[in-house]
Amino acid sequence: MALAHMKIGELASHTGSSVETIRFYEKQKLLPSPSRTSGNYRLYDATHVERLQFIRHCRSLDMTLEEVRALLDFRDGPNEDCAGVNDLLDRHIGHVARRIKELKALQGQLKELRRQCSASQSVRDCGILQGLAQGESADAINLGSHTGGCH
Repeated sequence: MALAHMKIGELASHTGSSVETIRFYEKQKLLPSPSRTSGNYRLYDATHVERLQFIRHCRSLDMTLEEVRALLDFRDGPNEDCAGVNDLLDRHIGHVARRIKELKALQGQLKELRRQCSASQSVRDCGILQGLAQGESADAINLGSHTGGCH
């Protein structure tokens, strides 16, 4: 497929992204605005493919949009010093380490909750549901900056 002029659906298919995601990244100014046809269809090129793949890879590493934006800024200034890139990645590694600690604590809480119901019985006697109703598990763990898998 020629990457010279793609419509948004073709870009989505080529990069494994959704059309909505592409539009979101454009709105967030992570992807440059594409040229338009006379019928007002967006036309993307190889630079959009490359940039979108870079963004997707960063996001797969659990980087925030602000981290991605900063890395794109560094990438757009190729002659600059990369110390800022190293600093950003060091901070992200620290975030991941904290998140792993939080997830291990969460796992421990879930295992403890699971131990409250070791046999099949009526729902009214289910120790897991009783434990959840008391809220002990949720209060005992600090989920830090993560809720629902986002940061």
